Amino acid sequence: MKYSMFLAENWRFRQSGEDNWLQAKVPGCVHTDLWENRKIEDPFYGKNELDLQWIDKQDWEYETTFDLTEELFQQKNLEIVFEGLDTYADVYFNGNKILSADNMFRTWKADIKPYAKKEENRLLVSFRSPVKEDLPKLESLGYGLPASNDHSEDGGLGEKRISIFARKAPYHYGWDWGPRFVTSGIWKPVQIYGWSEVQITDLYIQQNVVTTQTAQLTAKVEIEADQEWEGKLQLATEGLNLEKEVSIQKGNHTIELEFELENPKLWWCRGLGEPNLYQFLISFSKAGKTVAEKKVRTGLRTIRLVKEKDEVGKSFYFELNGVPVFAKGANHIPNDSFLTNITYEHYRHEIASAAESNMNMLRVWGGGIYEYDTFYELCDEYGIMVWQDFMFACSMYPGDQAFLDNVKREAEENVKRLRNHPSLALWCGNNEMDSAWAHYIEHIGWGWKQEYTQEIREKIWADYEEIFHHILPKVVQDHAPEIDYWPSSPMSELTGDEHQHTTYTSTSGDMHYWDVWHGAKPLEDYKKVVGRFMSEYGFQSFPELKTVQTYAEETELELESPVMLHHQKNGRGNQLIKEYMDQYYQEPKDFPAFLYMSHILQADAIKTAIEAHRAQKPYCMGTLYWQMNDCWPVASWSSMDYYGRWKAVQYTAKRSYRDVIVLLDQVDEELNLMIVSDRLQDIDGSLQMTLYDFSGEKLWTYDQEIQVKSNTVTMVDKLAVKDILQNHEANKVVLQASLETKGQTIDQKEHYFVKTKDIDLEVPLILIEQVKDQDHAFVLTTNVLAKNVWLDAEKEGIFSDNYFDLIPGISKKITFSARDNGQSAFVLENPGAITVQSMAGFVKKVPNRNG
Repeated sequence: MKYSMFLAENWRFRQSGEDNWLQAKVPGCVHTDLWENRKIEDPFYGKNELDLQWIDKQDWEYETTFDLTEELFQQKNLEIVFEGLDTYADVYFNGNKILSADNMFRTWKADIKPYAKKEENRLLVSFRSPVKEDLPKLESLGYGLPASNDHSEDGGLGEKRISIFARKAPYHYGWDWGPRFVTSGIWKPVQIYGWSEVQITDLYIQQNVVTTQTAQLTAKVEIEADQEWEGKLQLATEGLNLEKEVSIQKGNHTIELEFELENPKLWWCRGLGEPNLYQFLISFSKAGKTVAEKKVRTGLRTIRLVKEKDEVGKSFYFELNGVPVFAKGANHIPNDSFLTNITYEHYRHEIASAAESNMNMLRVWGGGIYEYDTFYELCDEYGIMVWQDFMFACSMYPGDQAFLDNVKREAEENVKRLRNHPSLALWCGNNEMDSAWAHYIEHIGWGWKQEYTQEIREKIWADYEEIFHHILPKVVQDHAPEIDYWPSSPMSELTGDEHQHTTYTSTSGDMHYWDVWHGAKPLEDYKKVVGRFMSEYGFQSFPELKTVQTYAEETELELESPVMLHHQKNGRGNQLIKEYMDQYYQEPKDFPAFLYMSHILQADAIKTAIEAHRAQKPYCMGTLYWQMNDCWPVASWSSMDYYGRWKAVQYTAKRSYRDVIVLLDQVDEELNLMIVSDRLQDIDGSLQMTLYDFSGEKLWTYDQEIQVKSNTVTMVDKLAVKDILQNHEANKVVLQASLETKGQTIDQKEHYFVKTKDIDLEVPLILIEQVKDQDHAFVLTTNVLAKNVWLDAEKEGIFSDNYFDLIPGISKKITFSARDNGQSAFVLENPGAITVQSMAGFVKKVPNRNG
């Protein structure tokens, strides 16, 4: 059998050349270890980021001493495995150099049998400064490469952008939502492995044909033998137990075992079925004794990216088990600037929040990391498909042979590591590089190529093509052939001419739309620009007050304070929020109200976009807003802040991503009534609408029996606005629509006929009462219309609904679920005191009966 031990204890570190060693945590990094030892201030507080830029210009050393167990020491083969070294490191074992690392995304292994002792083994990891390592590469190249999100100026490097030379998380060098912390450290576990005879190095369950009747599979078992070996190979899973006699020569080999499962339970994404999972156990045994074994978990499904010509261009959608899926979700970035701060609970909270918000896809964006296994395991369990970028974003990269070889090995390792996860839906080469460079059209792109001579332009583009059009697709094809590859997001099609690059008029490929926000276009323009798959778009807000107070003092709570500007990495971000707010809302009375209103603004923007995209189904078959999460407390595009607190947009996504939704789309003086369904069954029901004044009086009603076809958009009616209003003042009424079937309300929407700033709101009296014998449930009522009612709990958690409109005479029941550190992501619980706020008024803390 294979024996192992983690090297997680007794680590210490120091700056190279210094005498004093300090206690270290492994996994960890220099920044967090310095913070734990109180050698630096809180990196996220105020503008402390700028005072910590010296750290990445130093070399650092980590060391530990350890004994080997007798069992481990006696094995014929001893190997040390570093799952992640960040990034440039030399490793010494008992004084012997055993490896040099130069890629954060790779696993590093070395044979230590010749140097191992039973006791007092010394392991030293010497990290070289990534800044000092890569500055000479820039000088050697002779020209800079585009890397617009590399905050080199914050790092004291001026215009010297070096992030593109390191195979390291790009966001460590700064982004337009994140700080610059160029880390070094042992960021994943370190283990010693010992084995004799045979070890299993990989097990891949390749899915050849999967239907509801049969799953034709191939188990590909990679093994290493230190001698000739004969014995029994056994493969077991639910409903299957196979045995085979094998004879293995010394060295590395792959054994393929074909088999079939009848009537398999398929893996489905959230909304379409259960995410069923199988565990496969492979073992080698001899004379009844198990010599080696390995387990993997996977789900059985077919998934493909469908790009087929139609009457307007080419489709772009995911088909799961033969069913076209409208992708609903968000873009994911790393959950922390310091990766080893991320816990299992952080990941579970994010993935459970995605599922709770009716999402079925997250995009792992290419400026972060290939995520920890935990992330994908949770996506498998919750039925969240993963669009996976390779780690390249918003830059152009070098093309020397050493760099290309490094990239190839990185890709091979990560494709093989992730290929058994049924949630994995797509491998994408990079983020925004095809459209930013725009090689085939001179006047579009980000202005990068115009900075270079024609000769250098051609060299940079040739290097790009080598990585993204040759190396990466071949790696995917060789090692995970059932998963599709897409070269760049966004892109129209791989044509090698001007038709390749996505524009806002493209009718094929995927699209990133940023004219709303970066281009300061009105929110209504989300309806004007809809592509085949909207893989990025977004709108900013601040985090809520208690999050802002973790990095700013009371005296700094103003829009243009130095700290508030520092925690806004998008140049005009704060001003853009204010400009949009002035356009759509009345002026907030103070800074806390401004924070709240920024949430409402962001939510209204993303709601407009999501509904525009869903209304265009099946022309458009995906909407992934930017972004799900944050890596530090900041004003950003996130729907959950750094602490996992849901902003208004997260609740809006939950409503707008329901499997069946009502759409009320007003175009000039006409109101279009539509039902969008992602369900696989038809629905018989009724659409009921009522016009209310703000005291709750019914002014007009509508009731229409309808049949909603499965997986499509149903146009119900077109109504003249004047016929609905019937001479009532447009700024003093609200239209509520409800879709009901079998006595249940599937979706409910409010529609206003004027901009929010023009609605004639009064200060409401909101009553909140606890439900008898349910300390987690409450009923809310109001005397006049209460718009965007925000409930804030004393405890950390989420409400069943929030930031909703409350109409007099219509009570609303809500429940509270606390974040749980145990076995569940959310647990129904008493929230403690609740604070209630609406757009027109604020209510102090309301204690509940048991609070």
